[in-house]
Amino acid sequence: MVSTLVLQLLSLFSLVTTSREYPLLTGPQSPVLEIGTNFTATCWINDTTGLTVDDLYWKHSRTVIAEEHYRKINRTTLSVTIPVTATGEKPDLLLCRCKEKPNSVQHNNGRCQHGIFLTKGYRPAKPENIFCQARQDKFSRSSVLFIPPTINCTWEADGPQTSEVPVTYTLNVVVLSSKNSTSTKEKSASVTMDIFPNHMLLDISVEAENKLGKVESEHLIRESAWFVKTNPPSRVRAISEDGFPTSLLINWTHPIPEDYLRLIYEIRFCARGSSHWDYVPFQDTAKYIQSFRLQNLQPDTVYIIQVCCQYYKDGQYWSDWSSNVTKRTPEDRPTSKPDLWRIISNVDGAHERRVQFICKDPVPPNGRIKRFDLRIVELGDRRKDNVKNASAASESVYVNRSHGDAGATQREITAIKEIRLADNKAVKVFVAAVNAVGRSPEAELAISTKAYHFPTVKELKVWPEHGQMWVEWTAPSSKNASEFVVEWESAEGMDWQRESRGARRAAIKGSLKSFVCYNISVYPVFYGWVGEPTTMEAYLEEGVPSKGPVVEVSGKPGRNQVDLVWSEIPLSERRGFITNYTIYYTNGTNVYNVTVPGNITSYTLKSLVGDTKYDTWIRASTIKGSTKGFNHSFTTQKYAPGEIEGIVTGVSVGFFFIVLVMMLLCFCKEDVIKKNCWPWIPNPGESTIGNWAPDYPLKVETPKENHLSGICVLDVDECEGKSVLEEDKANLPLKRDKYLSEEHSSGIGGSSCMSSPRQSVSDSDEGGDLADTTASTVQYSSVVASSGYKGQTPTSHCHAPQQQVVFSRSESTQPLLDSEESADAPPPQDHRRTPRRQPTDQHEALEPLDFCPLVEDCEQSASADGASAEWIPAAPLSNYMPQLGGYRPQ
Repeated sequence: MVSTLVLQLLSLFSLVTTSREYPLLTGPQSPVLEIGTNFTATCWINDTTGLTVDDLYWKHSRTVIAEEHYRKINRTTLSVTIPVTATGEKPDLLLCRCKEKPNSVQHNNGRCQHGIFLTKGYRPAKPENIFCQARQDKFSRSSVLFIPPTINCTWEADGPQTSEVPVTYTLNVVVLSSKNSTSTKEKSASVTMDIFPNHMLLDISVEAENKLGKVESEHLIRESAWFVKTNPPSRVRAISEDGFPTSLLINWTHPIPEDYLRLIYEIRFCARGSSHWDYVPFQDTAKYIQSFRLQNLQPDTVYIIQVCCQYYKDGQYWSDWSSNVTKRTPEDRPTSKPDLWRIISNVDGAHERRVQFICKDPVPPNGRIKRFDLRIVELGDRRKDNVKNASAASESVYVNRSHGDAGATQREITAIKEIRLADNKAVKVFVAAVNAVGRSPEAELAISTKAYHFPTVKELKVWPEHGQMWVEWTAPSSKNASEFVVEWESAEGMDWQRESRGARRAAIKGSLKSFVCYNISVYPVFYGWVGEPTTMEAYLEEGVPSKGPVVEVSGKPGRNQVDLVWSEIPLSERRGFITNYTIYYTNGTNVYNVTVPGNITSYTLKSLVGDTKYDTWIRASTIKGSTKGFNHSFTTQKYAPGEIEGIVTGVSVGFFFIVLVMMLLCFCKEDVIKKNCWPWIPNPGESTIGNWAPDYPLKVETPKENHLSGICVLDVDECEGKSVLEEDKANLPLKRDKYLSEEHSSGIGGSSCMSSPRQSVSDSDEGGDLADTTASTVQYSSVVASSGYKGQTPTSHCHAPQQQVVFSRSESTQPLLDSEESADAPPPQDHRRTPRRQPTDQHEALEPLDFCPLVEDCEQSASADGASAEWIPAAPLSNYMPQLGGYRPQ
């Protein structure tokens, strides 16, 4: 709102400068101010009615100026002084205003103020360093190259400028009384004349001007040729001359005739492949010449040559360099020795060494090496370094190689000879290089016996730095070396370089590659005799391995562990020193890892879970990173090796131990076991049965093998039991006849005797007395009738109650009961059926008795006996007689 009002007031001020309508006026109007100076503005009151300078104040942009910068000139005039700075708002406005008063008409309607716009800038800087040039161009006039009439100039003006106060430059070129000018706001301009003023003076200057002032540069007054930049010399040629292997003749054509411009020349050259130019001394070529002979060049070397020119009176500009000209110098005889070296390796199973001699061309070779002349001299003792009378073998080794254009910068390695040298032999080798012109001096190298050892260098250090491989060592202290040889070898080949006797540190000059492992060795050389090397591995630059190791399982996995093996990464793919291996393995749920040193290739994983599938892989690490190898899977065993055999062995040993203990118990506790398992039963043969059975005298016989002691219960046929039941059931005599029994299962209808047939009473077939029937033992027995098993009454087909008749026999040695030992009891009458007659021959088989089991039919029993009888039931009898009188002594 204020800015709009001020602009309106300023626009009206020029029309009504004397009007009483505006009470205030300021000056000067629209000033251009120099930044860095002070500016004074004045404000006066046009209408004095009710206003004084005490009612005024100054405002710069949005800031009220302090009163200490005011100056009261009189009652109606007020001035202010402010510094002019580059900062501030745009447009930069300075206002003189009335102080605010209540009910003031002038203030309320906005007419009690007046202002001016400030334009700020810098004075123009003085132009300096004027450069003017008239560049030669092809202007056709009788096939002669002329200089065009246009002069191009540039200058410098370092002073600051503002866009509000710009600077205008004027270039003035004066020739005699003629002046040519041009204006520009840039710092360069061109002036075109009618013709170029050859052989005339030019006066060149530059003026700089703006609203704050004007300044002129220094005048540049020079001959017109001084401003000319000619074209480079044309038709430059290089000529080689036979017999001058170290020189080349150069000639060219002037770019402009001498009538227009006199020139001087400069020549530079370099060998192909080199980045360094050699310049011919200026005093030798600062002449108006068209040819020059380059000298002190290397024979058989390709050189690149260039020529340029300039106005001979110290002109301002040199021409551009001419195009390249290449030429090879002629060959010459090699003046230096070839670089001879050797490679020694042992022959397996033989006391000799394989020695290969290799060499490089002389530096410089001075031509293409066609052959190497070789002499090998055998020495009996290394200490006698005398080859005058030693036997020598000479030969020439021809080489076929392409002609190298790099000259001394390219040195090829040539294998010239391989020999087998016994361990106890020493030789000295002499090699000379031969080209088309001549023969070089001989280089020599000695190979000592294997048993003789020279000292070695110590404290070898190898490290990369700034793209180069550096080697440092300590010389042997026992002997002074004449020189040192630094050798480096990789899968791509080997190379070497020689260092002086005082060198202790060197940078390898060969072309080494990144991520390649080099074996770097330092050999001390003692006047032809080579000492033992000291070797280290090094990388010019390390990287991440290009592939990871391949892991495998060694042998069969165990239950809780597995042996892992992996092969080393090939040297060409390692790309650095392996610092460590990290073994990863997972069972599908958790991932575990183990880090091992980089110098091992096997490891045993432990604490695994049996019968589980695992995946494993290995990462190989260098200082730059790591690379993962392929995965490998394996499954652990359910049982550990030997675990099943251990279980079986343990069980077998345990069983054997138990059996052994049981056998020992059987031997130690035989009586207890026999008592519990086989209770002792009295032997009737040892009883006093002969006393209570006087009718039958005791006959002691030795028991036969088929006689078994114990109690035998026989089932008696029901049909035959009739006659038995008629006897006295309390006292039954011993049976006189012989009976055979068969083995039956214990129980009703069976017998408890052994399975083999045996005699019940006697084994003898002779005699009819009862006394004769007691062959082996004195037996006692009784036949009793039983009412059934545990009181059960058996049934029969005889339509009458049946009773079970049991024949009981005892072999006990217990004293008989009193009732059994009573001699007064008469023996019961034997009513049993007479058995069948047995064969008289003892070797004939005995016919078994015709007993009828209880379960058999009664009719069958009657039929077998040939008679029938009526069954008379009787009460069951006890197996033993009542004990009346106690025991009888035996």
